Formats: sequence, C-alpha cells, structure tokens
Amino acid sequence: MAGQRMISFRSIVAVVLALLAVPALAPADAAAQAETVRGKAALSVRGKFIDQRIAEFMEKHDVPGLAMAIVQAPYIPRSAGYGRASLTDDELASTRTMWNIGPLTQAFTAVAVFQLHEAQKLDIRAAIGKYLPDLPAAWAQVTVFELLQHASGIPDYRTSPEFKEGASYKPAELAALVSAQPLLFKSGTQVRMSATDFLLLGLIVERASGLSFHDFITRHQIEPLGLRATMFAEDFATKSFLERPHKRFTSEVPYVNPVEPAVGYREIAGKLVAVDPKASSNLFAFGSLWSSAEDISAWDIALAGSILVKSADNRALLYKPTTLENGTAVPAMAGWEFTRHPGFMEIKGSSPGFSAYLSRFTAASDLVCVTLLANKEGLDLTGLARDIAEAYKAGLGADIESDSIVTRESKFPVDETVARLEAQLAARKIPVFATFDHADNAQKIGMELRPTKVIVFGNPQVGTKLMQDKQAIALDLPLRLSVWEDARKRVWVSYPSVGDLAGQYGVKNTAVVSAMERLLEVLVARSTDVY
Repeated sequence: MAGQRMISFRSIVAVVLALLAVPALAPADAAAQAETVRGKAALSVRGKFIDQRIAEFMEKHDVPGLAMAIVQAPYIPRSAGYGRASLTDDELASTRTMWNIGPLTQAFTAVAVFQLHEAQKLDIRAAIGKYLPDLPAAWAQVTVFELLQHASGIPDYRTSPEFKEGASYKPAELAALVSAQPLLFKSGTQVRMSATDFLLLGLIVERASGLSFHDFITRHQIEPLGLRATMFAEDFATKSFLERPHKRFTSEVPYVNPVEPAVGYREIAGKLVAVDPKASSNLFAFGSLWSSAEDISAWDIALAGSILVKSADNRALLYKPTTLENGTAVPAMAGWEFTRHPGFMEIKGSSPGFSAYLSRFTAASDLVCVTLLANKEGLDLTGLARDIAEAYKAGLGADIESDSIVTRESKFPVDETVARLEAQLAARKIPVFATFDHADNAQKIGMELRPTKVIVFGNPQVGTKLMQDKQAIALDLPLRLSVWEDARKRVWVSYPSVGDLAGQYGVKNTAVVSAMERLLEVLVARSTDVY
C-alpha cells in the first residue's frame, strides 16, 4: 500500500456536502466574474498566490527549474522562470529558456499533417502504405488518421528490449525495432499511445512535403510565428549559446537575456542526474522539439484561429474525441485529452530529463491556457496547472476550498472512472474492501444526489506501519477515494492529502508517507487519463 492516501469518512462527507452547497453560476454571473478576474494583478487560489504554489511544488518534488506562461487570448499576460536551468552552471530558468517539450511535439506534428492535407499533398483518410511502401504488411492498411488517434495498434518502439535511450537512431531504425511484432489490437478498435505512431507521421510528413521533418516544422510553424526559442537538439551546434560565456552579455547583444537550453535531470537513487540532450532526438516527431513556455503560448494563440490550420472543419477533426469503429468515443486525439469541462483540452508527459504540460480552456467564457515546462523527468504537472488556471478564472477547478483535499478531473463518467480505479488496484493486488454508491442510497430514501461513489481499499502491511508510528491514525484507515459528478457534469476524483493527514497525527515515517503519496498520484492519474 506504499504511496496511498488516507481518507476518513468524515472527510468524504465534508467534501460532498461542501460541493452540494456550491451554487452553479448563472451565465450572467459567470460573465461578470470573468470580467472581474481578467487582468487582475493579485492572482491566487485557495488563499495562495501562484508563485507560492509553484515554489511549494518545486520544493516538494525537488525540481531544479520550471517555466510558466499564461495565455488569455490574444495576450500572454504572464511568463516567468523559476529556479535553475542547470545545477552546474550559473544559469537561471527564464522566459527564453528552452526545455525539451517531449510529447507536446505531437501537437506540432498533427498541425503539420493537416497543413499538408489542406495543401492536398496528403490524405488523412489514406492508408499509410500509400506514403511508406516499405512498411510491414500488418501496418500498411492503418490510416493516417488512425495514427493521429493513436488507434493503430502498432507497438511503441520505446518498449522494445533492444531500444537504448542513449544510442543514436535514425527514424527507420526505431520503426524496425518493432516491425516484426504483431499489432497489439485491430486498428481502429482501441486507443493506446505509441511513439511509433508519430514517428510514422513524421516520415509521412517528409514523404508528402519533400522536406525533412525538421525543415517542414521550422518553415511552416516556427519561422512564420517568430518562435526564436523553439528548435531541435540538432540545431544547438549552430547556436552561440553552447559556448555559455555569460560575461559576454556586457558587449554582445545575443547574450542579453539569451536563448539557452536547460539541462534535463532524472532522479536516480535519490539524486538528480543530468541527461544528454541528444536523447530527445530519438523521439523524432513524437517528442524531439525544444521550446520556451512563452513560445509555446504564442504557438497556442495561433492554434486558436486559422493561422496554422486554415479550415474550421479540419480544426474540429483535430481537436475532438476519437470515435472508434464501434461508435465508442474515446476522449483523446493526437496526444490531447479532453474532460467534460466544456472546451477543455490538455497534452502532457515526460521525456528524458524533462516534463511538460499544456492546457487550453477554449470556451468563449474561459480562454485561459497554461504552459508548464520543467527540467525533471516524471513530474505530473496536472494539478499545479489546474490551480494556476483557477487563479486566472474562477470556476475552472473543482470548487473545493481546501488544500488538504487532492482533486483531479477525470476524462470518464463516474462508473467508468470507478471501474478503472478498481482495475488499477487489482493490478497492484491491493484489496478493495467496499464500494459505496451514495446516489443509489439517496434514491432508496426518496432523495436525489448526483453520481457519487466511494472506494474503500488498503494494504494492512503499509497501514500497520503508520499505526505503529501513531496508532490514532487508525481513525482514517483504510483509505478512501471519492468519485463524483458536479453540477456541470464534470467528474472528479478526490482524496485527502496524505502529507497533511500524517502531519495532523504527527506521523514521523516520512518514507512511507511519501511512497503512499506517489502511489495514489499514479493510481488516480492512470484511472482518470486516457494515456
């Protein structure tokens, strides 16, 4: 039960009652609130300013450096760097620091595909064998659109035993690592993220355009938008920042607020170890781009209209849930994921040494986008980004006024989210002791309640360690997760912060508490996200 969080029945009741007591904003009230918040200088959520939340997150997760940028279209009202871009050089994270954006690269690749589609050089409904004739027979009939949907069934080359992250590969060599493997499922019937899907899309972009993937992205997205801090790792050798002679800023303009790549880190045996930036090159069209948070935000503004993808119909295809052959809608497309918050979409993930996150609230009443980039691998930036968005526009979060309750929006309905949680627990052999359906109980006594379920679960081996430390914590064991639907039909998973709970009881076993926190984060993330 390492990494799990403890929730008392009293806490669950308090959360549910608080949610039921929050009135939904009328359209006029929502518009007035949006007008009041937009442009407000003092931005906070649950009593803490944005900078404080970022500082606490970085300290808790031992993050060397982080960059944030906010879009309130058509403006970027805030862009900032926090911490260090490198732990060995005197380099601060700044508005022009470049970070490997990892899976966010998919969004640029998807735009490139639709740009070629609009130029009639590529048919998104065509089988990929039309553009890549030397593919394995099992892959050839997969369509370009199924690659975009991550519905191909083609295995991810990163899972191949022969894949070596530190080695240098050509795209065709990466595809060859899994070319002999069968499809994981019939194309068009499931969704599963695979870096191979976007590797193939990158090769298709090259074949259809007659340019390298690098040159097509540069000419059709980076240069037209003037993104000075966006490039590929192979571009570093031609840039003066690699010399890093910072004293030259006193006499040479390029060194004044310079564009520089951050050094990426991963945690090994409790220590941060630098990762070679060349490792990002193997991610090709899936994750090889480097950019600043400010550049990503400028690109995001262009994405909102017809600057990058001209046709509204094509934009609608690109940014809506995937529909499978059997009619099932999967809330994901081209690396983006969609929740039930109207117009909300996010894309995120890790790459060697880095973590990245971009969210877009595209409804006319919202228009807030958050970019977070950090030079530590394996971070989940989702909760921090949602808090920042909530600071800019009230109503974008879960309306829970307590930092001691961790809440994450699910992409799935309540029942499906619960089933996914139970499957995750079963996979880890963590027993579920009970599942309470409060809406069903309410109906039995003639009352109404929006869908609300609570899962009670735990591992006595871990729980006992906590009780041996502070026996009174038994009051909040076993653990509980609440899955509930709010008045806007959004679905959330909530649980008390293990760290806060342990602090209330004076638990000293910090190793167990930290492990429980991490496991719950992973458990909930994998149950609420598509990828």
